[in-house]
Amino acid sequence: MEAAGAARALGVRAVVAAAFWGGLAAAACSAPADGREAVRLGGETFRLELAADPETRRIGLMHRTELARDGGMLFVFPRARERSFWMGHCHIDIDILFLDSRGRVTATHRMRAEPPQGSDESDAEYRRRLPNYWSNGPAQYAIELAAGSLDRIGVGPGDRVDLELSRLTARAR
Repeated sequence: MEAAGAARALGVRAVVAAAFWGGLAAAACSAPADGREAVRLGGETFRLELAADPETRRIGLMHRTELARDGGMLFVFPRARERSFWMGHCHIDIDILFLDSRGRVTATHRMRAEPPQGSDESDAEYRRRLPNYWSNGPAQYAIELAAGSLDRIGVGPGDRVDLELSRLTARAR
């Protein structure tokens, strides 16, 4: 009985140790705990919020009144297709890069904040008056940055952005 009890205790310790060390290994391979992705663009590191589900992508950077110089948002879609973004309910100018499924930039735009929706303006009228910013080809990712970032970092169409594509795509819904 004594040996069986010791073996059980040893087995429990082994399971606890495996769970602990396995958890540490998983943490070392995952995105930062704050949900932001560290992305290097033109020699600068940006800490981007992740938008990988429909609701987070729909809201994006709406209603923000400021964006840190190294901040922004990384939009991840389940698959590549022609995409467009617009500046609905956005109070600040935003730079955007569209990327294909391999991380190549397909288009960049300097998106300007538009006058807010008027009290006498329907949602459809508001949406129609805002410009669309297109990906110029199939895009699976988009990166929104503070205005002026594109000029500063010098990244443009044809450049490749180093992302963990398979890990990010696995998170897309």
